Parts: sequence; C-alpha cells; structure tokens
Amino acid sequence: MLKPRHFYVYIMTNNQRFHVLYTGITGDLPRRVFEHKNKLVPGFTSRYNLTRPICEMFSYPGDAIQREKEVKGWVRSKKNKLIESMNPHWHDLATDWEEVYKPVDRTPANPRNILRRLPATQDDVKS
Repeated sequence: MLKPRHFYVYIMTNNQRFHVLYTGITGDLPRRVFEHKNKLVPGFTSRYNLTRPICEMFSYPGDAIQREKEVKGWVRSKKNKLIESMNPHWHDLATDWEEVYKPVDRTPANPRNILRRLPATQDDVKS
C-alpha cells in the first residue's frame, strides 16, 4: 500500500512579527525548509534571510495550491493572525530539523580518483 502523501502551504519569515513573509507550497517540507535555511535556492527567501517556517498540511495538492493562492492574496495583518493562531510566539518550528532532513551529497567526485580505481585494460598497457 502506498504511503499517503502530504502537501504543505508554508510561510517563512526572518524575525518575529515585523519583517518579511514568504508563502510557498511543497510536498517535502523538511527538504524545502532546509533549502531556505541554507540559502540553497537563490531568490527572495535567500535575499531576505527567511528561516522561520509556519505551515498547514493538506492531503490533496489541489487543496494546497488553492490555499497558497488564498494566503498570498491576503493583507499582512490577516497573515499575522493566521501565524499567531498556530504559533503565538513566532518560534522557529524547524529549530531541531537538522536530524529530520539530511541531504545526500551530490558533489561530483574527482574524475582522476574514479579513473585510478578502475582496473587497467590491455589497451592501457604501454609496450
């Protein structure tokens, strides 16, 4: 049986109450928050140092997309009320998430080291 998927509408901020808000959607919240916190994706969130997430979870992607569009259309005070209803003190909900998401190192290996480990063929032997 397939594991049920979840979709998240999240708001990232850089400080308590008074600064920039970014609303997004993802199917992998720990990965996405890791990307924002470590500024791996250039753009708005890395430029404004947005590192504190607040989120809502949905079972269907269409519901999450609809909610994201709805929240993006709100004025700041309405977004603040939503955040404070879920997280009154604006704590960073992902403070301890380093253990939840550990990215795979996809750094390419040094080609010379790869070639050294390969067995020599007859064509490689010089006469």
